[in-house]
Amino acid sequence: MGLALLAIPLASLLIRVSWTTLGPDLQTAGAKDAIWLSIRTTLTTVVLCLLLGTPLAWVLARSEGRWVPWVRAVVTVPLVLPPVVGGVALLLAWGRTGVIGGPLYDWFGWRLPYNWSRVVLAEVFVALPFFVLAVEGAMRSLDPRYDDIASTLGATPTRTFTRVVIPQVLPGIAAGAMLAWARALGEFGATLTFAGSFPGTTMTAPLAVYQALDVDQNAANALAIVMLLVCVLVLGALRGKWLR
Repeated sequence: MGLALLAIPLASLLIRVSWTTLGPDLQTAGAKDAIWLSIRTTLTTVVLCLLLGTPLAWVLARSEGRWVPWVRAVVTVPLVLPPVVGGVALLLAWGRTGVIGGPLYDWFGWRLPYNWSRVVLAEVFVALPFFVLAVEGAMRSLDPRYDDIASTLGATPTRTFTRVVIPQVLPGIAAGAMLAWARALGEFGATLTFAGSFPGTTMTAPLAVYQALDVDQNAANALAIVMLLVCVLVLGALRGKWLR
């Protein structure tokens, strides 16, 4: 019964999509612009997750202290936080009167424009925890004696991190990057709340599916099936990691 509960909706999408008019339906849904925007924003999100999340995962994996569980709790909150609440939090932080956005506007006259940069911020907010947890797990499996040996040989912490740790956890980093990319690709609530849904500017593929439902069911089905196929490809790429 549990399998049927998961499989029947997916099978229904495959059955009800109009394969003969898939191309025209995708054009109706504005799929080209939406998918291209999703590709740009999700790839940028993955790069930011790599730059910001890898050091954070290393700190969490190697640190001990009372503060570590609290930091890990903050990192994992976006996993369970309703996406719309995340969007509201981003508005309160980066909006014109926000905690960060307010001083930036008052002091420098700068505010975050309503373009794809807002989409990236929303996607990083929801995707970074997936990356950090995956990479932290891989780093925790490393023998800490490697760090000690590198330090004995005169390596600095930065050199140890880049030349000893990173090469050993590359599979975990790759898996975390794929998970972060997949989460960013499916992001909806935080993006809609924080960035809006402007065609060609902030309307990503999930937002295009939602808008297409009000215009043409076949167009929504067509774009949804594209998203489903992408998710299947991601799962296929991660299958070897899971089996190990």
